[in-house]
Amino acid sequence: MSTDRGSCEMVNVLFSAKPASWDEYEAPLHAAFEKACIDAQLGTDLPPEDVDYIVYAPSGPVSDFTPFTKLKAVLSLWAGVETMVDNPTLHVPLCRMVDHGLTESMVEWVTGHVLRYHLGMDRFITAQDGVWRAGSAAPLARDRKVCVLGLGALGSACAQSLVHLKFDVHGWSRSPKAVEGVTCHHGDAGLRDALADADMVALLLPDTPATESVLNAESISFMRRGGFVVNPGRGPLIDDDALLAALDSGQLAHATLDVFRVEPLPKDHPFWAHPKVTVTPHIAAETKAGTASEVIAENIRRGEAGKPFLHLVDRQAGY
Repeated sequence: MSTDRGSCEMVNVLFSAKPASWDEYEAPLHAAFEKACIDAQLGTDLPPEDVDYIVYAPSGPVSDFTPFTKLKAVLSLWAGVETMVDNPTLHVPLCRMVDHGLTESMVEWVTGHVLRYHLGMDRFITAQDGVWRAGSAAPLARDRKVCVLGLGALGSACAQSLVHLKFDVHGWSRSPKAVEGVTCHHGDAGLRDALADADMVALLLPDTPATESVLNAESISFMRRGGFVVNPGRGPLIDDDALLAALDSGQLAHATLDVFRVEPLPKDHPFWAHPKVTVTPHIAAETKAGTASEVIAENIRRGEAGKPFLHLVDRQAGY
């Protein structure tokens, strides 16, 4: 974040999220504003006509932005903005949250589960029954192909973490990207090459009409038989029925899923009872109040200085 304090600016900042989030964010936001020399009136119940910025989550009370006639930008607390981009009352810049604390958490979660599969940890952890099971050690990471679908901030960070461990990392995105150490593919034509003979796939794409069910019966078939899937991205990225069929046929050996089309995952969903599925309750990564508050303060500082916002959403692309 910038350390150029300059002269303090007075702004009115509305916090619109669930009450528990206010308890979490109030002190970190005040601290971040002070550090950035932003003189802010921050609250959860400011007159709409006075509000300059909204710190926003879809779980909060604001859904109609029409009364906010002075509004300069909406600063999301969430990395995903698919529930916001189509709001017809929102006519100011929308910034998604790219929080380095969240990024670090996601890198740790993805790397941990890739290593879990690479080393075959489940084979031993779940079978402590006194039987000595002789077997071979895992191959070197360089002999495993890992495909990361999505090369935004989170996907690129996860891909580079796996590169450092010497995995053969391929990445795919809708448009061309360049990530150091990663073999990058893009567009419909590049998806097959990205997935071809992949031992593991991690999904970190945004949820848009163009990415829905990107992992389906056809794309799963491109992977190496007996492969693994890790999804901390968005539930709709996977065709659930195709995934279950691939697990049942042996095309896939296991899947770890942190996100789902319906959350909480219904008790009667087949993922819960499937022996080849690990369900985690949307815990792969979450925004950290301290670091996220610094991102919000920096964007307000930029807005007041007439500079471009960080992490501005392309409303047409959906992210």
